[in-house]
Amino acid sequence: QVQLVESVGGLVQAGGSLRLSCAASGSIFSVNAMGWYRQAPGKQRELVAAITSGGSTNYADSVKGRFTISRDNAKNTVYLLMNSLKPEDTAVYYCNYENSDYLAWGQGTQVTVSS
Repeated sequence: QVQLVESVGGLVQAGGSLRLSCAASGSIFSVNAMGWYRQAPGKQRELVAAITSGGSTNYADSVKGRFTISRDNAKNTVYLLMNSLKPEDTAVYYCNYENSDYLAWGQGTQVTVSS
């Protein structure tokens, strides 16, 4: 099993920045992908950004150019740097880990962007 521990989100004004982190522990496969999803009230959970253990990244169109995902493989930690935040970025953000046959989710952390 894999456990994911996310950093605390927070409240930030529009245009501001916030960095989330997520540390994985347990049975970590060397080949894996980690990412961030978010879910706003009344909406489905959606991919924000993901990064493989090889460093390939994928971003939602809505965050391209504003958010940056990175990871430290030695620490099994993934980071999400969010710049130029908008009120529509308000959501619960979930960390995600997956390998060829396993999927794990973090507990979620609230990010609120005020206008």
